[in-house]
Amino acid sequence: MEVGVYKTRQAQEMAEEQELDLVEISPNANPPVCKIMDYKKFVYEQKKREKVMKSKATKVIIKEIRFGPNTDDHDYEFKKKHAIKFLKDGAKLKAYVFFKGRSIIYKDQGEILLLKLAQELEDLGKVEQMPKLEGKRMIMFIAPKKK
Repeated sequence: MEVGVYKTRQAQEMAEEQELDLVEISPNANPPVCKIMDYKKFVYEQKKREKVMKSKATKVIIKEIRFGPNTDDHDYEFKKKHAIKFLKDGAKLKAYVFFKGRSIIYKDQGEILLLKLAQELEDLGKVEQMPKLEGKRMIMFIAPKKK
């Protein structure tokens, strides 16, 4: 098989002689690049390559921890312990304070609570998004630090 520029008809005849297919590899090139090969094998290898790439892609896991604006010290420490475990496992952490009814007047307390959590977890994770009020929730994201 000679590498070179051939007319389409001539390339198709060469493929038929070898009982293979003429597969267009790069249609945008000038002239288009084609290869004589088994098309089914080409598709199979392409799918196999995509599957390997997909399995190598990291999946981001987000764990949530919910606080109230008046969360007690014991509850806070308990939830902080869980947050530490999540960050050590490599998951992103979504910590939020949920305001029920009129408790929205304590939004400054909620922000203080989240900032305190961020400060205590700064050796394990980096704050991706500072506390931000969205509806009845004040949300903050913490990503684990790379090892």
